[in-house]
Amino acid sequence: MTRQDLILKLIVEHFIKTAEPVGSNTLVKTYGLTECSATIRKEMGELEKKGLIEKPHASAGRVPSEAGYRYYIDHLKTQSVQDSVRNAVAKVFDEKTKSVEEVMRQSCEMLSDLTNLATAVLGSKAGEEKLVSVQAIPIAEKTATCLFVTDSGYVENKTFVLQGGLRSVDLQKAVRELSNRLQGTRVGEIPGKMEALRPLLQEYMVGNDAMYEAVLEAFVKFASERMALYGKDALFAQPEFNDAGKMKRLVGFLDDPEALRGALEEGKDVGGVSVSMGKKEEGLEDLAIVSAEVNLPGNGNASLSVLGPKRMDYARVSAILRYMAKAIDEYFSK
Repeated sequence: MTRQDLILKLIVEHFIKTAEPVGSNTLVKTYGLTECSATIRKEMGELEKKGLIEKPHASAGRVPSEAGYRYYIDHLKTQSVQDSVRNAVAKVFDEKTKSVEEVMRQSCEMLSDLTNLATAVLGSKAGEEKLVSVQAIPIAEKTATCLFVTDSGYVENKTFVLQGGLRSVDLQKAVRELSNRLQGTRVGEIPGKMEALRPLLQEYMVGNDAMYEAVLEAFVKFASERMALYGKDALFAQPEFNDAGKMKRLVGFLDDPEALRGALEEGKDVGGVSVSMGKKEEGLEDLAIVSAEVNLPGNGNASLSVLGPKRMDYARVSAILRYMAKAIDEYFSK
């Protein structure tokens, strides 16, 4: 490792810990460098010329640039998974009868706890799947559940409280008609086709426009991107996002699965994980996402991601995420 590489590595890792610009004196005193401050300042000047560090304001210190983070991720970070992490992950997978949803929920919650950052699981594009069937199952006199099933094996349910004079048998007839007419339709096309079927469905649900809208809303949700987010408060607590404007833009991003998918598609592969950096023009220049692909039975490929500030501990986050993704794949392959 060259002297400049070492200095860049120390700047990145010190900034990860403190979120404060790093000066030459800090590097010498904190890390016991044998070179004098003047020599370190000269090397920092060269790093700045290369675009790997930058001066954020009037402070004498420097912070890593996006190019600096990229260089660090590609060349300078190394970390193995600690035994405590291995033991924690093992507990998630010690039972063999957990559902896919339960495994992913526990995995995301654990990732959030271990990294003190937000985590997300983003499923395959729902709009490309085809509807296999819709079923209505009476639960009580005024309650019924609809089950939606796609050709990937994905299942979702919606429980309805029947209003007015609508009976569960009426809802069953309407849903049966829907299933017959929409079977084989791409999920993303269903809401549009339902509008054409509105007159027919209202024959079964006379005077129940609200119920039709509820069924339509269920289909719209079914066709939307499948994302679950955990640990948002840990992300909001990071100093990078304490500005009201940045917080608003971040919340908007987290509420938009398509935005997350777009960011993941632009990520760069680094040893089995993908690293994405937020765009300055979108007001997300302080955001970074590390993700890994996992294969879920009945749901195809999904992305398991950790979202945090650009100064996140990439070495640790990447190591834990790779280990978790491998454990998930092994669990379901058995």
